[in-house]
Amino acid sequence: MEDYKDLKDIQADLKSGIISLPSLVAHYIDRIEKGRHLNIFLETWEEEASQRAALIQEKVKTGKAGRLAGAVIAIKDNICYAGHKVSASSKILEGFESIFTATSLERLLAEDAIVIGRTNCDEFAMGSSNENSAYAIVKNPLDESRVPGGSSGGSAAAVAAGMCLIALGSDTGGSIRQPASFCGIIGFKPSYGRISRYGLIAYASSFDQIGPFSHAISDTVLAYEIMAGADPMDSTTSTKKVEAFRGPEEKPLRIAYIQDCLDSKGIAPGVKAAFEAKIETLKADGHTVEPVAFPLLDSMIPTYYVLTTAEASSNLARYDGIHYGHRSDKATDIESTYVLSRSEGFGIEVQRRIMLGTFVLSAGYYDAYYSKAQKVRRMIKDRTEEILKDYDLIMTPSSPTVAFPIDSVKDPISMYLQDIFTVQANLCGMPAITLPLATAEDGMPVGIHFLAAGFQENKLFDIGMRCMHQISV
Repeated sequence: MEDYKDLKDIQADLKSGIISLPSLVAHYIDRIEKGRHLNIFLETWEEEASQRAALIQEKVKTGKAGRLAGAVIAIKDNICYAGHKVSASSKILEGFESIFTATSLERLLAEDAIVIGRTNCDEFAMGSSNENSAYAIVKNPLDESRVPGGSSGGSAAAVAAGMCLIALGSDTGGSIRQPASFCGIIGFKPSYGRISRYGLIAYASSFDQIGPFSHAISDTVLAYEIMAGADPMDSTTSTKKVEAFRGPEEKPLRIAYIQDCLDSKGIAPGVKAAFEAKIETLKADGHTVEPVAFPLLDSMIPTYYVLTTAEASSNLARYDGIHYGHRSDKATDIESTYVLSRSEGFGIEVQRRIMLGTFVLSAGYYDAYYSKAQKVRRMIKDRTEEILKDYDLIMTPSSPTVAFPIDSVKDPISMYLQDIFTVQANLCGMPAITLPLATAEDGMPVGIHFLAAGFQENKLFDIGMRCMHQISV
């Protein structure tokens, strides 16, 4: 069976009888088995997926199937699915089984998507390489000596390796877009509040968003439109109408690129060259592409880590060894139960971020760090909105480097800087997308990143459709 990269092709072949849903699921299961050494999936649900495929196949025959009939999907291991295990790739939640389904996933299932398994990720979505999972490292299917990016590296790798058509990830500071860039696929983060966070294990609640990985813009659009919209289970979701994407506009776009990104010392020469070449391509296609200054670039990572670790410190306080998950067998009283269970259950990176977050929230340092970071966050948002008054999109590289070798980045600060170009969207609550539009000199993909104003997702789909299908204006 061919490796499908577009749901439209799958549905056409289902309709004509060239393939059946059970055979398609069997194909993906076979791909997963052959790629077990990549450590992409923590658990697969072959029997359940096969049974669901047979039921939906009957709906296909009668013309009553949902919009996602034929879409075999994977979910990141921090998205809840009733009756299934979810651990956020952490020992602290080992053996925990969810009693409800995330709203985003529930909406996909209602349109006849088939879930094939849960994917590995950085523990509690904290990481940029997928090296922080309690269940070992995920390997990049394009080059097994390299990382797939993080924290949603397993989901990105699953799509890139042809183990599913679409995968769900979560994005707190680039955790969908950076691994999508490293794996050469599309990664999309919607506006904050556009897709319900109900059923997503929280890292930083004012930053987290669920979004899809795919090969085709049409699949990204479809998954987004099905998941998007207000949810009574999540009071932070927006009540704004979800506007259907009707296709690219005929007029050229005005695109700004942040010159400070290209002048950054950390950007790899191959990434810079690929990005500059894409600028020229867009200009040749008729778009206006101009540099803009963003002097707050160096403030974004510190601001992001002060605020997200503070929220993580609060969110992860519930994992105490008492209610569920890991409880130390060495504990002798309440205090030792808390201390030992959390010390044994959380990995080093999660412990580091909890400690940092607790520090910036402490009485003596709250004003110096947390309060100041909130003010800088507002300044970053104001400057971004100012740029987007004159331009449709802001363009940057998705990451300063291509996928790097496993165990090659030792310094936590260097790892944090992997998100320097993506955290802007999360700090501002704006939608962003990475597109696999370039290649570095070593053959690894370079993602090109676009950011739009809040709830202007269709502008991202517009540029995606034009770039992925080479539509000129």
